[in-house]
Amino acid sequence: MTGSDPEAVEANRDSMALKPSHLNGGMKESHTTTLLLSSDGSQKPAETPCWQVRYTLALLALIGIALMYGMRVILSIAIVAMVGSKEGHHESNETLYSADSCPEPQHTANVTKENIVGEFDWDETTQGVILGSFFWGYACTNILGGRAAEYSGGKRVFGLGIFLAAALTVITPISARTSTELLIAVRVIGGIVQGVVFPGINSMLATWILPSERSRYNTIVYSGFPLGTVVSLPVGGWLCSSSYLGGWPSVFYLFGGLGLIWSIFWFALVHDRPEQHPRISQAELSHLQSYKGDTKSAQVVALPLREIFTSLPFWGLMMGAFGYDYGFYTLLTEIPTYLKNMQHFDINQNGLLSCLPFLVMWLWGYVWGTVMDRLSTYGKLSIISIRRISMGMALYGAMLSLIIMCFVNCNSALAVVVLCLAVGLSGSANCGFLCSHQDLAPNFAGTLLGFTNTFGSFAGVFAPMITGALTEGNQTITAWRFVFLITVGMYLVTGTLYICLISERTQPWNEPRSKVNDCKGEKCNGTQEVMLPKLPATDS
Repeated sequence: MTGSDPEAVEANRDSMALKPSHLNGGMKESHTTTLLLSSDGSQKPAETPCWQVRYTLALLALIGIALMYGMRVILSIAIVAMVGSKEGHHESNETLYSADSCPEPQHTANVTKENIVGEFDWDETTQGVILGSFFWGYACTNILGGRAAEYSGGKRVFGLGIFLAAALTVITPISARTSTELLIAVRVIGGIVQGVVFPGINSMLATWILPSERSRYNTIVYSGFPLGTVVSLPVGGWLCSSSYLGGWPSVFYLFGGLGLIWSIFWFALVHDRPEQHPRISQAELSHLQSYKGDTKSAQVVALPLREIFTSLPFWGLMMGAFGYDYGFYTLLTEIPTYLKNMQHFDINQNGLLSCLPFLVMWLWGYVWGTVMDRLSTYGKLSIISIRRISMGMALYGAMLSLIIMCFVNCNSALAVVVLCLAVGLSGSANCGFLCSHQDLAPNFAGTLLGFTNTFGSFAGVFAPMITGALTEGNQTITAWRFVFLITVGMYLVTGTLYICLISERTQPWNEPRSKVNDCKGEKCNGTQEVMLPKLPATDS
């Protein structure tokens, strides 16, 4: 064997690709350097540029998701100004309170509320239909969006999803003034086009991001949804209370217009695959290509539904995602109602306080992601340990917070603190189940997220229904304790199933069927013994 033997060089390169960075001594340089071949066949380190094209992908994806969530949330802010309030009424503290409810604070009693004239005469039922219509469309396209990203590329699916959502956001004021039915139709279509966004970007991350770097990049990208909430709540409230461009319509013009501008940069600067990018450095390209088996291939693989739905790691992922979504939708939609009805504090009247839990979630997600990335880089934690610890922090941490909520009683300040803890700690999930789609099957990362997101959408339906059944006409401490304890049980069961069943290994069904059959006990694609769990090893 000589230094210029191409077969020896290729074998040495393949052997290096077998080892994730946390098994190669955890060298920090694995993120910033790669090995290139000199003219004599020897290997030499090559420094990557200070700004890699993956950074552009992550930054634009972060902004895109933040804008998407802003476009999703702003109607719940604007509808207050669109409808206004009914005739002012006089609230009195003469109401008798039982021992199982909280008395209204003295400083909020005997207050005459201001009458705000609105443009639309929608009752509460109609408002609920308008606000909920988005999810009718959103639950329909997650799986289709994931598969479309795997066929046509995540760039087109993700970019078009946000572009079309932005266009629909801009025309929302016109549709509302035309008819209520048209507004509902626009919201349903908005849900349909946004349903493909997360599967699309997940397919992109599976293509561009290595396993040892997923905690870092997933944290950056998926922190967009709390960031979008943090920005849209106070900005939307301020614009609705102003006279700029008619008040409430300006919110839709702003976020929709920013989405349209964002799409120009996305389609100009982002590409589906590293080898297609005209501005990628040779060092970054070689680094990514040396881990081909750990990222999404260019080949479209037939969807192995039977293998997927009989895979225990997949069901661990589904359970973890469902538990996270159930708790998140409960915290997002029902805890503010609890603070209003039980603690007599209208959290929606204060933009800063409304976004505070999501601000904590955003900041904690970055802190946790940085810590996990460092521990992975220096070989202190394996990838599977990071996934399990992150989901344990997200689900068990929120679970303990809601147990504390059962004993808050009438302490409004403590209730807000516990809400911030419960929502904030869930930011750890960026390094947990949100990475597992890419771990289990990078070739189907978009479709897997479509499955979990569709399943999780039902949690958004069931959580308010269960809470409403328990608290309708029964706004008591005991009733809300049942709400919290049901969520606690959901966190406990789904979190445990995720931790027990999840895997960090690329699953056998990730590969094309012909390749799996050819591989058997051998190492496939330079990464893993994909058939080892099912087929006996063969003599080579």
